[in-house]
Amino acid sequence: MASLMENLIDILEKENEEYIALTEISKEKTPILIKGDLDALNVITEKEQVVVARIQNLEKKRITVMKDISDVTNRRGEELKLPELIKMMENRPKERNALTRIHDRLKTTLDGIKLINNQNRELIQSSLEMVEFEMNMLQSLRRAPETADYNKGAVNTGNTYGSGTKRFDSKS
Repeated sequence: MASLMENLIDILEKENEEYIALTEISKEKTPILIKGDLDALNVITEKEQVVVARIQNLEKKRITVMKDISDVTNRRGEELKLPELIKMMENRPKERNALTRIHDRLKTTLDGIKLINNQNRELIQSSLEMVEFEMNMLQSLRRAPETADYNKGAVNTGNTYGSGTKRFDSKS
């Protein structure tokens, strides 16, 4: 059981480090989203995917170790969560303290990621709304009715607002 606990603590420490790396990448993403730099966004997304892949690998290891611990403690794997495991370690203060510390650090790190991701999501949503607004404006200009566009000889030139030939000419 002691080696399982050490493995779990080690995996959780590594997961926390990866989540901290993900937090830094998310922070880098915010100004890129504000600028609307798609090339830089592509690069940062690729960096994110690499970190997420490492987190997924660690998560698989964590699940395996938690299942082994649940087998040893005679508990169902789905029911055994870190807070319950901490309670179970009452008579082993060293492991209990280590688990409590990493649990608290993970919670803090994940709360930080959640906050940054919510801000980035709002920025993306605002950008999408702006793009949709601009597209609607362009479409409405193309559908504008034909107007009386006369030249100096009082002849209708047949231009429309949405035709793209002449929208506004300050020289006329």
